Amino acid sequence: MITVKDILSEKGVQAWTISPDAMVLDALKLMASKGIGALVVFENDDVVGILSERDYARKVILKGRQSQDTTVHDIMTAPVYGVHHETTAEECMALMTDKHIRHLPVCKEGKLVGIISIGDVVKAIITQQKVTIENLENYIMGKYQ
Repeated sequence: MITVKDILSEKGVQAWTISPDAMVLDALKLMASKGIGALVVFENDDVVGILSERDYARKVILKGRQSQDTTVHDIMTAPVYGVHHETTAEECMALMTDKHIRHLPVCKEGKLVGIISIGDVVKAIITQQKVTIENLENYIMGKYQ
């Protein structure tokens, strides 16, 4: 079973954060410069929300708001669903599907240690399935005796 720890060891543990008091425009600039689709909203060493491109599209653009006049707090998604190192990729997929979310902060011992996306989880599951299929093919072909 592939776990969140395995996913993070492949993609890296960087999790970009922003204050809830920051302006949405600054959050967008940070996401663009880092090539990411979500930021963890962090206040007093606690995860208090998550801000994604989807939040921006639905809560700023479609509502006629201005990025430079709207705070992250005004549009962030809260509460945040997160996972731990031991969580399996299948458990992440189930949570993301059930809650209709695309990003999960990862905590270890109460500290933020990364973030995973739906793409990371799908990639991990596909990799796991390819290995399983290869092992089954080898078994069927008599390569394992």
